[in-house]
Amino acid sequence: MWDISPIDLAAVTWLVVCWFGYTVFAERRAPHGNLIGIMAVHREQWMMRMLARENRIVDTQIVIGAINNATFFASTSILILAGLFAVLGAPDEVLALVRDVPFAVKTTRGLWEIKVIAMMLVFVHGFFKFAWSMRQFNYCALLIGAAPPDTEPPESNRDYAMATARVASLAAKHLNHGMRSYYFGVAALVWFIHPWLMFPAALVVVLVMYRREFRSRTLVALRACAPRK
Repeated sequence: MWDISPIDLAAVTWLVVCWFGYTVFAERRAPHGNLIGIMAVHREQWMMRMLARENRIVDTQIVIGAINNATFFASTSILILAGLFAVLGAPDEVLALVRDVPFAVKTTRGLWEIKVIAMMLVFVHGFFKFAWSMRQFNYCALLIGAAPPDTEPPESNRDYAMATARVASLAAKHLNHGMRSYYFGVAALVWFIHPWLMFPAALVVVLVMYRREFRSRTLVALRACAPRK
């Protein structure tokens, strides 16, 4: 059953290295001003402004919107996993279809099941990240509800605002990690066609994410309106 070839093993290893290597790189560079770092600054400013507002309905609505985003992707992950379970239960029919795909490499039933299980693990990882993000955004909403009244100067409660912003940033961080599961899930999808394709596919995913997080016009705009420390 475990008839995975060296090229298949190398392709999976490359995907994992690209995934976790980019995650470590992006988080270490966050303090220097990528999208993650800039948005953390904006969340700190948001929470300071929140303390100065009497009516905080807008703040809770922002958090609810973020919760809805995480809920949508968590639900979608479950649907994808259900589809993969169905594929895993009918390998012969699916293999017959894949054989008609141009350039698709011939594969055994055992290797096919390994590929499906690997895809399932990708989206299980994403589901847990989205679910944890939902919980953290709920905690953030609770902290907004428990925030000190606007009669107190925001500066006197700066530590509270920074802690609340930190919870919001952690929730966004895990939402971002869940989104990366989808990006690399697309790269892993080409494994069903040919293992060699995973090498350029994973590299393209890394380049796309790097471009958006470090070189995008959105980042330039966010830097321009970031508060000065």
